[in-house]
Amino acid sequence: MKQKNKNIVQITSGKGPVECEFFVQETFNLMKKEMEFLKLNYKVLEVVEGEISGFQSITFEVEENPEFLNSWIGSIQFMGKSKFRPHHQRKNWFIGVFEIENFFELELDEKELEFQTMRSSGNGGQNVNKVNSAVRVTHLPTKIQVVAVDSRSQLENKKIAVERLKLKILELNAKKSSVQKQNQWMNHLQLERGNPKKIFKM
Repeated sequence: MKQKNKNIVQITSGKGPVECEFFVQETFNLMKKEMEFLKLNYKVLEVVEGEISGFQSITFEVEENPEFLNSWIGSIQFMGKSKFRPHHQRKNWFIGVFEIENFFELELDEKELEFQTMRSSGNGGQNVNKVNSAVRVTHLPTKIQVVAVDSRSQLENKKIAVERLKLKILELNAKKSSVQKQNQWMNHLQLERGNPKKIFKM
């Protein structure tokens, strides 16, 4: 069975006040209902809790569905009085929904990897201590290092080390992409406010 493509989505308050953090959570709840209705598999990847309530941001992956995604990507406007500050005059609150680049198809260039073998320590039987079965791999461009000592086989440990290295690089790339997208969204927020993708009256 062919694996379905997935999109990485982030909902953010864009450093907005507590009301925006509350609406980030509300937006995710609305999207979650729609994803479940459409039978789209999804998984929450990261949640940054809000100051009082809700989320500063939430990042999740979802099965690719352009129609669903395009209906949400952009600024979302909520209209209504603040539940946290009843006397506050502001009645319009904006949060952002955007797609983060999916790095999960990462292929590493062997020329950028440096492997070192060393003796394993700890449990695993006599063979582990007699041969250089542990493997350390370094990704030269980023200097990220990981070690694998799981197997008595040096070849198996090499495979495990490369997979762990991929995960480390994916985490780094995802964080960079998230920060970049948030900055882009903040820079264009004023323009987007004039053309929100969805408007909800509370």
